[in-house]
Amino acid sequence: MIIPKADRLNLVKEYYFVRKLEEIAKLNKEGKNVINFGIGSPDLAPSKETVQAIVATAEKDNTHGYQPYRGIPEFRQKIAEWYKKTYKVDLNPNDEVLPLLGSKEGILHLTMAFLNPGEEVLVPNPGYPGYSSLTMLAGGTIRYYDLKEENNWFPDFDALRKADLSRVKIMWVNYPHMPTGTVANKEMLKKLIEFAKEKRILICYDNPYSLVLNKEEPFSILQIEGAKEVAVELNSFSKSHNMAGWRVGMMLGKKEYLDAALAIKSNIDSGMFLGIQQAAMKALDNNETWHAKRNDVYRERRDWVYKILDLLNFEYSNDQVGLFIWAKPKDPIAIPDIAAFVDQILYSSYVFFTPGEIFGSNGKNFLRLSLCVPAERMKEAYERLEKVLTKA
Repeated sequence: MIIPKADRLNLVKEYYFVRKLEEIAKLNKEGKNVINFGIGSPDLAPSKETVQAIVATAEKDNTHGYQPYRGIPEFRQKIAEWYKKTYKVDLNPNDEVLPLLGSKEGILHLTMAFLNPGEEVLVPNPGYPGYSSLTMLAGGTIRYYDLKEENNWFPDFDALRKADLSRVKIMWVNYPHMPTGTVANKEMLKKLIEFAKEKRILICYDNPYSLVLNKEEPFSILQIEGAKEVAVELNSFSKSHNMAGWRVGMMLGKKEYLDAALAIKSNIDSGMFLGIQQAAMKALDNNETWHAKRNDVYRERRDWVYKILDLLNFEYSNDQVGLFIWAKPKDPIAIPDIAAFVDQILYSSYVFFTPGEIFGSNGKNFLRLSLCVPAERMKEAYERLEKVLTKA
């Protein structure tokens, strides 16, 4: 290179999966046929109506130009209606709904819109690595807050109140939680809203998993009284509607918060393709039967994951929600190093799991397995592992 990289790149590591997927690709090139439980990328298709809508739009001559930064009004209206039906939340489609090119984009927009260099962000440990990396790229300072199994993977508000939070601007919260699959309850969320008001912190609530294997009614933080004053919600079509590669998400909340995010967004992208917006509108029409069939597929796969974990002598909760299963060894002395165990499994059985430590230090003794693997491949993974364990 004729110029050096920006200093900010020294603050972030290469995303774990970039390196690991390259390693897996090399093994596959050697003919090892790795069964990958690492990534939560849905392998199921969107509804037929969704696909037909984008095709119909793309075939027209006058649909390929730039679109409004806020999305077309019909799309915002549809999102508002869907939120009312699904989450019992009233939203003004004109200024409380902002379509996004995937909810990951929204993490960047909120961070850039509200965080000055040196100011602090509360990030869950364990939690999605993107919260940390985007905070650092924006020049902010990370303050990890502990989520622990003994506290049901909920924030410890007593511990947080004892800390100096005077420079904290944003708190990232994600339920159903990735990677643990924990579901929030109203009592905890009410405490969260009270805490945010008391400390004058913006809650950024990430909610992409609420329709996947959820025994309860889907929940939004915006249901809580007073939440719009201190909270913005992100949601996504990726997991709930099998549209991860389409990059469609949404930001929901008070006009002032969304306007600030839009000021960043409008300087980064030039609007979402009309066909994707119209297809997403069709996706929001997917009925309960469609969602139930998707969950039936994941339920069968989850049963296979349970069998694999039982074979490996791992324990897990049966109440997890979302696309992953979070587990730990029943005998931690027998498996003291999960990352080494993952590599051992990869190179002996050509099966890949995600070590929990990539989500934070509180995930160090855990594994995460994705449900985005066909059942027949899961059965094959079980047989490979059983064969290796029998030899051992």
